[in-house]
Amino acid sequence: MECVIASLPVVTGPGWASVNYFCTTRAGGVGVAPHDTLNLGRRAGDDPDTVTENRRRVRAAVPAEPLWLRQVHGSEVVDADAPDLPDEPAVDASVTAQPGRVLAIMVADCLPVVIADVDGRVLGAAHAGWRGLSSGVLEHTLAAMRAKAPAATHLRAWVGPGIGPQAFEVGQDVLDAFIQDDPATERYFTPRAGLSGKWLADLAGLADYRLRRAGVQEVSLSGMCTVSESDRFFSYRRDGETGRMALLAWLGPA
Repeated sequence: MECVIASLPVVTGPGWASVNYFCTTRAGGVGVAPHDTLNLGRRAGDDPDTVTENRRRVRAAVPAEPLWLRQVHGSEVVDADAPDLPDEPAVDASVTAQPGRVLAIMVADCLPVVIADVDGRVLGAAHAGWRGLSSGVLEHTLAAMRAKAPAATHLRAWVGPGIGPQAFEVGQDVLDAFIQDDPATERYFTPRAGLSGKWLADLAGLADYRLRRAGVQEVSLSGMCTVSESDRFFSYRRDGETGRMALLAWLGPA
């Protein structure tokens, strides 16, 4: 679903009580090519002042300063409610049980995933590329959420825009990373005709499977491909040097 929040064109998923979330697009900022226009990544090769202005615009759309992460394509999770957090913790997911605490995940082909319980007691956000996904970033996020809110029931997730199954060509290493954990995931890989050792991988399908396997009752997929929708999204696979979108999520009233 597309909408505009604080003058920013964004995409979001199903409405959840006491939970707010959206993913920015490449529109609504001040950047120039190849980072045009709303690049939010400090390490994407863009002018630092431009990124600062773009983050200021995002800050105007949320109730507090987001917890930005220095994502490392891993599976570690930070508790956003902990005291004395470092600036941009080097992890790929965060959790909170504090209303108004804004979680942020940056992406440009990897999947942004938001998870919450039906009562809005606890919230998690994860950066799920193939490395993080295969090494358990979603399962670790769920474990951290359950530790913070043991009484929370009926979990649901939204998987935001990412590289689509017709664009994500991978090699044997990616296939092996998933099937060594669960052979059933091989069905999310389609061999490339005439290209030995190459597959098309359904990253969102893999995220859906792992979320449900880990006990998430409802999973919604955006169905949006960052590679094919060049006017709307940044894509590292498509462009190489490019910007970053961000998933923003928080508990509490809108």
